[in-house]
Amino acid sequence: MTSSTPLPEALRRDFGAVLLDMDGTLIDSIAAVERSWLRWCEEHGVDPRRLTGSHGVTARNLIAGLLPEDRRDAAYERIVELEVADVGEIEVLPGTLDLLTALRDGGVPTAIVTSSSDPLAEARLTATALPHPEVVVTADHVVRGKPFPDPWLLGAERLGVDPADCLVLEDAVAGLRAARDAGCGGLVAVTTTMAPEELAEVADLVVGSLADLRVEVAGGRIRLVGTDGASPDAGGAA
Repeated sequence: MTSSTPLPEALRRDFGAVLLDMDGTLIDSIAAVERSWLRWCEEHGVDPRRLTGSHGVTARNLIAGLLPEDRRDAAYERIVELEVADVGEIEVLPGTLDLLTALRDGGVPTAIVTSSSDPLAEARLTATALPHPEVVVTADHVVRGKPFPDPWLLGAERLGVDPADCLVLEDAVAGLRAARDAGCGGLVAVTTTMAPEELAEVADLVVGSLADLRVEVAGGRIRLVGTDGASPDAGGAA
């Protein structure tokens, strides 16, 4: 059934590019992530409860808050090693393939902007065999990753598009706030990993998955034309 909820003002326009988060937005990697980080915590003497609320934050930024400086580089290398080696149970989320295909076929400038490292992003995208865009911004490409705006700004820059003309799709509050700080034009959240009410505090629109978005692509631009099954908390920051 098509939702009768009108789109918020910020999304009643077309966009010249799309910036996509990866984990939790395009793919479900939560099982692999949890296994890797639990093992990492055990090896480094960190209480796993200290990871609560860290979804969407880069591994380097997370580790910086957990360990003294002289241990951080080795700890980061270890979590990358653990995560790259574990790509089991990674699933493509509903709507991902259709949206990526529509963006590619419609010539819409598109970038994946992820908190993952280069090798981890490549491992997960390869495991899913998704037709991912040429531009992939990872935590390795910026000094400050999410929750800072730098990755979103770099994604827009590499596409040659003003951030204000970019539609962002993300599943984490940290990533959404980073995109908002980057001046991105429209923010859509999916409820894969966080509660709708949390996401609605930052996003312009909250939906269950990318499959709930109805879009039109023309002239290398994209417009949201409606939603199917939109969250009741979809008003957000509009």
